[in-house]
Amino acid sequence: MKFYTRQRRMPQVIIVSLIDIFAILLIFVIVTTTFKKPEKEQPAVTIKLPESKTATEADKGADPVVLTISPDEEIFLDARQITMEELKPEIEKLVKSNSKQSLALNADKKAPFGTVIKVIDVLHEAGVTGNLAAFMETVKQ
Repeated sequence: MKFYTRQRRMPQVIIVSLIDIFAILLIFVIVTTTFKKPEKEQPAVTIKLPESKTATEADKGADPVVLTISPDEEIFLDARQITMEELKPEIEKLVKSNSKQSLALNADKKAPFGTVIKVIDVLHEAGVTGNLAAFMETVKQ
């Protein structure tokens, strides 16, 4: 008894359809991706801001130099960690290079009050004059 076996045809892949599907997926990924604007680097320290009922928003001027105080008494000038001894020369250099440069204080609500006062004293000794902006969360009533 002789059985006839059918020859199997090779499956055909329609490459044009695959290209269309990949093009649609690529367009979908591009459209749904969110792009971040490169912002000024902030220190990689998590702080919890104090709350205020009467805080007002500062004017939108040039980006201020952010001075951050963590709960562990670490001090960051923009994204660089510095010590209390390094703070005064850095601020003096900043004031000499641009006297119009604004400075903003960003202190955690659990940061020791003594450390915050020491930093403010160093700022005054370094020649920082005018208003010192501070970051805080507003409380909704």
